[in-house]
Amino acid sequence: MSEKETKYAIQVENVTKIYKLYEKPIDRLKESLNLSHKEYHRDFYALNGLSFNVEKGQTVGIIGTNGSGKSTILKIITGVLTPTTGRVEVNGKISALLELGAGFNMDYTGIENIYMNGTMMGYSKKEMDEKLQDILDFAEIGDFVYQPVKTYSSGMFVRLAFALAINVEPEILIVDEALSVGDVFFQAKCYRRMEEIRRSGTTILMVTHDMGSIIKYCDKVVLLNKGNFVAQGTAGHMVDLYKKILAGQMEALEEELKAEKEGKQPEGEGEQRKEGDEGLMKSRITINANRTEYGDGRAEIYDLGLFDSRGNLTNLLLKGEMFTIRECIRFHADIETPIFTYTIKDKKGTDLTGTNTMYEGTDIQAVKSGDEYQVEFTQKMTLQGGEYLLSMSCTGFEHGEHVVYHRLYDVANLTVISNKNTVGVYDMESKVKAVKR
Repeated sequence: MSEKETKYAIQVENVTKIYKLYEKPIDRLKESLNLSHKEYHRDFYALNGLSFNVEKGQTVGIIGTNGSGKSTILKIITGVLTPTTGRVEVNGKISALLELGAGFNMDYTGIENIYMNGTMMGYSKKEMDEKLQDILDFAEIGDFVYQPVKTYSSGMFVRLAFALAINVEPEILIVDEALSVGDVFFQAKCYRRMEEIRRSGTTILMVTHDMGSIIKYCDKVVLLNKGNFVAQGTAGHMVDLYKKILAGQMEALEEELKAEKEGKQPEGEGEQRKEGDEGLMKSRITINANRTEYGDGRAEIYDLGLFDSRGNLTNLLLKGEMFTIRECIRFHADIETPIFTYTIKDKKGTDLTGTNTMYEGTDIQAVKSGDEYQVEFTQKMTLQGGEYLLSMSCTGFEHGEHVVYHRLYDVANLTVISNKNTVGVYDMESKVKAVKR
């Protein structure tokens, strides 16, 4: 065995997967019978020349928008799909948890599916007998294990599937979004078990839209977009690049990748921009291209930034640390008493927290047309790990009426990374004391 083979658990080399798409079902028949080899299809590249390696013992995440090829490459690695071109080398016993139903016979009972999957993975009946109780204890589905799996709820199904995948001591564990189905307590249990086998040296390849999990668990992340390899590297940096794709900032993404390739430091990294430097704060974070903005135009929020406790411009914030929201406002008219605000909401649109200069007792004097203000809100991040949306505005009261001069609605995302989540929306930061009496 070569040194390369002993180092890597998975090697993906120039893998392309092409699907033939037909406008009408009859076109498939026409093409197969056509003696002149006329084509009635168009090629769809689910993957296009993808290459990356996973070292033994690494936890590697694959991220990208829907349709970027994440699940396709996992299916090729596990042998469910065959690549059109390219090759995949796997060195180790794989346990895969793909979408619900993969590898299960719906007419078999839970017990029968456990043994069938164990046989497919190369385990003897005696070996599976030894693992059976651990699998059943982890799944916690009771007597349903003796019923056909077609009678299971999605929650029971994912419990059994994950219990099987993670308790057969795999050398390589592959997980594709499966944990998004179980309840929060089972998800926590699964992540604890994943952490245990990660420490024991199991190689893990995971696909998830939970950026908190990606940053917490992954040693390396591969970023895909529309079937193409974009970049690979540290979790935090790849998530930042992914946010640019989500926000439609492809030009900024390409510039950053080009600068990295040429060995230059991307703008916004390292030392903060000094006064007078070119560029705006918002060009170095992820801004929502589809944001809603409105107002009467007498004020303009022309720049904004999010800063972590170290003064870095970023959309990624750590729970428990201080962070700053900065707004730059230009006035196009005289205004007696402007009010500056921000609000943080969850993905469902529920207001979670926010404040403004009036609430905080910050007295803003009357402004003149042409004046510019920079406003900073600095606070501790106590929200749970997850994805949030930031809105901000410049408003005021005139003759007892609330007036909006400029509001940016869902202008930027916040990804909060947490090593300890409590119940609910935010952390009360309890101090716990337990004394044996």
